[in-house]
Amino acid sequence: MEGRAAALGAGTVLNALATGTGAAFGLDVETRATVELDPDDDAVEGTIAEDPDGDTALIERCVALATDRWGDGEGGTVRTDSDVPLAAGLKSSSAAANATVLATCDALGLTVGDAAGDPTTAGSASPESTVDVTRLEACRLGVRAAREAGVTVTGAFDDATASMLGGVCLTDNGEDRLRARDPVDWDVLVWTPPERAYSADADVERCGAVSSMADLVADLADDGRYAEAMTVNGLAFSAALGFDTDPAVEAMPRASGVSLSGTGPSVVAVADAADPDADLDALAAVWADRPGTLRRTTTRNDGAYAGDPP
Repeated sequence: MEGRAAALGAGTVLNALATGTGAAFGLDVETRATVELDPDDDAVEGTIAEDPDGDTALIERCVALATDRWGDGEGGTVRTDSDVPLAAGLKSSSAAANATVLATCDALGLTVGDAAGDPTTAGSASPESTVDVTRLEACRLGVRAAREAGVTVTGAFDDATASMLGGVCLTDNGEDRLRARDPVDWDVLVWTPPERAYSADADVERCGAVSSMADLVADLADDGRYAEAMTVNGLAFSAALGFDTDPAVEAMPRASGVSLSGTGPSVVAVADAADPDADLDALAAVWADRPGTLRRTTTRNDGAYAGDPP
């Protein structure tokens, strides 16, 4: 009973800490999970390849919840390896949870897909008769595991849906409701400074102080103006969470949108092909003087998958 899966990292359009409304978009970076189930054992043991001493409570809880719901309570082992840096604001926890839940479904022999006729997941939907578990069901289970493991304040349904479904996902995190999903075709530049920040440690009260700006970001996102929305979000939440706004200011003349991703510390800039002023090469030359790591990637609209790569 072995299963494999992969899920995407993601960047932020709207941080949900202020109002419970959030938005994020899938990136072409993956976290992979391998799950081996043992029907004679109910314990789960996890390993994180990049951090052998790291906290494995989240991925272990994902396996336990998934086998309780869709299996017979099997235990076993789960191992993740990832291109998504940990505690960098690029949704590593959401990606690990999604990959683990899908890998557990794969180990149980379940077919994972999207419900036919659902406009928010259009493009990858399968006939309902062939789907045992929808990706949104799997996503919600991973969000539950994240809450129970204490790795998130809001439940991070926005991050989780972007990781699971790809594209830009706008969500109500209080209700775990997907309000909208749209494909985007952006080039992406990510600057990740050396320090790390954990979502569970974020100052929620200070984030609440910028709720009026978060409402403005939500309005822009509702209008499909995602790149503009993320720039407003980045300035507001960088100030609220105590991060330097200089990287965002440097990006503004050279990118279609730029934001602090999650609770930081990464800053993500995007270039829309329709934007003649966007020049991520020029921005990379500016950000190269900053300590840390630069990563070039793109958005993805296909999302997570169980089994072998499609």
